Amino acid sequence: MLPEVIATRYVTPLREGGSLPGIVEADDLGTYVVKFTGAGQGRKTLVAEVICGELARRLGLRVPDLVAVELDPVIGLGEPDQEVQELLKASGGLNLGMDYLPGAIGFDPLAYEVAPDEAGRIVWFDALVNNVDRSWRNPNMLVWHGEPWLIDHGATMIWHHNWPTAAGAVLKPYDASDHVLAPVGPAIAPAASALAPLVTRELLEEVTALVPDVWLTEEPGFASPDELRQTYADALLARSGNVHERIVLGPPSADGPSRAPGWLTGRPQGQEVR
Repeated sequence: MLPEVIATRYVTPLREGGSLPGIVEADDLGTYVVKFTGAGQGRKTLVAEVICGELARRLGLRVPDLVAVELDPVIGLGEPDQEVQELLKASGGLNLGMDYLPGAIGFDPLAYEVAPDEAGRIVWFDALVNNVDRSWRNPNMLVWHGEPWLIDHGATMIWHHNWPTAAGAVLKPYDASDHVLAPVGPAIAPAASALAPLVTRELLEEVTALVPDVWLTEEPGFASPDELRQTYADALLARSGNVHERIVLGPPSADGPSRAPGWLTGRPQGQEVR
């Protein structure tokens, strides 16, 4: 299980995207960016954050520490924003917190240099988990102490929104043409040689075991949380061996719509992001 803390104060909402995460203080004196189970994307977003965030960490990529945040809905009674009140009331129990990185700023590929080797590792990882949301439009990377950190993995493993398609999704290519690090010339082959052997069943079982049972229960077609964990591990293991062969790096779509799903961006599907 993830380390567990108790929310003591809701500080402020973060209105980027469609999930309305918020900054929350906890009883360990830590400050966290919290994603809530009551948000429109639901608990699968939190499952993806845990599995992919912790997998990235074990592959040597920088990811903020994750915790499970126990939230009492009463914490929202004093909130003046009705939308925030409703979200907190709907999110009693365990939610997901990401360590708040004070002073971190959004990654700008024009201002911060990432070496091709590191870019290759990030692109390979995003291909493994089918991350549709680390584009030049929305990098989902921070710069902290001069280093890039990966955040927001809720739009990964899209196949878990329709499990009957998972087997086919494993074989699909990954279009990295709009990836924020595509212009760097990411070194994909060395990344695959270094990282693919690390993605073992044992590692995936360790990572999926961190997901709280409550986020995995009552999934149609699965008898237990452990059966669902096994299916996540199966899909990622099957994809890891040769996903590098299916990474597409073509010309970026300089002025087109975001390829992220509408449920993630908070915009109607296909609406352009300028």
